[in-house]
Formats: sequence, C-alpha cells, structure tokens
Amino acid sequence: MTLQDILTLDCIQCAVPASSKKRLLEQICQLAADKLGNSNPSDLLESLLNRERIGSTGIGNGIAIPHGRLSNTDKTIAIFITTEQAIDFDAIDNKPVDVFIGLFVPQNNTQEHLETLQSIAKLLSNRKTAKQVRKCTNKREMFNLIQQTH
Repeated sequence: MTLQDILTLDCIQCAVPASSKKRLLEQICQLAADKLGNSNPSDLLESLLNRERIGSTGIGNGIAIPHGRLSNTDKTIAIFITTEQAIDFDAIDNKPVDVFIGLFVPQNNTQEHLETLQSIAKLLSNRKTAKQVRKCTNKREMFNLIQQTH
C-alpha cells in the first residue's frame, strides 16, 4: 500500500506550529482519532510512544514516520503534517524534523505495515519530492503533490 492509497485531504496539515516531539505526536493522534471515529487520541499516542521507545522514527533529512498498530480497526490511515519550524525528534542523523507522516495500521497487518512504511520512506527520500513537500502552503496543494508523485 502506498501513501497515495491511504492519504485523504482531511488528514493533511501544512506549516503547523509545533514546540516538541510529544506535542507533534499529540496533533497526529488527534487528527487520526477524528478520522477513525472509534479511537481515543491517548490510545493512539501510547501506540506511537511505544514505537518511539524502541528507536526514533526520524529517518533523516528532516523526515519522520511515527507509526503504530491498532487493535480496534481494519483501516490503515496516514496523517501528513509539515511544521513551521523543524523540531528535535531524535532522528538518526541528529537533525531536526519538519515533515511527519503518522501511520496507523491494523494490529494483524504486519506485511502491509512494512510495505507501506517502505513506500513512504522511498517517496520522501527523493530530495526533489521532499523539497516540494516543504513548499506546500495548504492541504489541497500537498494532497495533489502526493497524488501526482510516484
């Protein structure tokens, strides 16, 4: 599954003010809870924090893909947020992060989870794409960019 398959317009925010890693993760979880309808933002946050304890999901070049598994859904969703200022995220290259793709997948979809993570990482490892993402000023612009990128 690719980001293009799962990203919806209502799950995108551009140039969000964010002061910390935890606050940014809370924003991702609130958007995801609103989209899922049957999930509690604090449960979603716990899922992301559990994964972050294993190691940062900051993959380098200002990009992070915080992700977690959910037991109460069969739906995979993505939340795409860019921040006004890059924030410390304990990324593997020790650089601050300003592009975040939160990913929530059903508990039992391990293979789909890995394939989706790989697809997102590949998409954003393209420097041209990452640069274009950072220039987007609204969610429609971001959505169209992602849909056109392969």
